[in-house]
Amino acid sequence: MATTAGSTTQRSETSSRWRFLTNHGHVLIHLARHPESRVRDIAAAVGITERSAQSILADLEADRYVSKVRHGRRNHYELHPELHFRHPQEADHQIGELLDIFR
Repeated sequence: MATTAGSTTQRSETSSRWRFLTNHGHVLIHLARHPESRVRDIAAAVGITERSAQSILADLEADRYVSKVRHGRRNHYELHPELHFRHPQEADHQIGELLDIFR
């Protein structure tokens, strides 16, 4: 890491523009840890809006990575870790492998 203030600032600004995991990945990891979370909780944990969290949940449900089960007035999210990643480069891996890293 550079020792000058300018280089340190540059590196911080650059590193804040991208992440290794997408928000979809962050939502999956959060649900693995907290399956009873409300949309509000998911959004706050991931750092996105509630509308974005709802959209991501809809994507994950549509592709069957997540199932929503109603428990009284709350939702419980069940993950399907046996499903594979969508991108061809990772398609031979199950999402459970990622979730195991962060549990």
